[in-house]
Amino acid sequence: MKNFVVKTIANAGALAVAVWLLDKITLTGDSTGKKIWTLLLVALVFGLVNFLVKPIVKVLTFPLFILTLGLITLVVNALMLLLTSWLADVLDLSFHVDGFWTAVLGGLIISIVSWALNMVLPDED
Repeated sequence: MKNFVVKTIANAGALAVAVWLLDKITLTGDSTGKKIWTLLLVALVFGLVNFLVKPIVKVLTFPLFILTLGLITLVVNALMLLLTSWLADVLDLSFHVDGFWTAVLGGLIISIVSWALNMVLPDED
């Protein structure tokens, strides 16, 4: 359970950095508290998408991983971010990613920041 909370906080931090750096990834809200709450909920959705959908997509695109020497990971991460944006819209969360290339750059930022935060934040191990 502690690991789940740490990963969710890391995802929320990474998403916040992407929102801060990229104009086409938006998070709106009336107050800072509402934005933080929305960010945590989006981080949960993003975590679920990465846990449930990403492994299936990776298996289906395995030949492309070999062919592109892993660069297809950028596209897969972008698709997971776009799916999260779509689900956030369905769930009436005020988070939106505008466009594929924004999602590629956002996915790259989120991957790097999430990795760094997971290195710093405490873990069960």
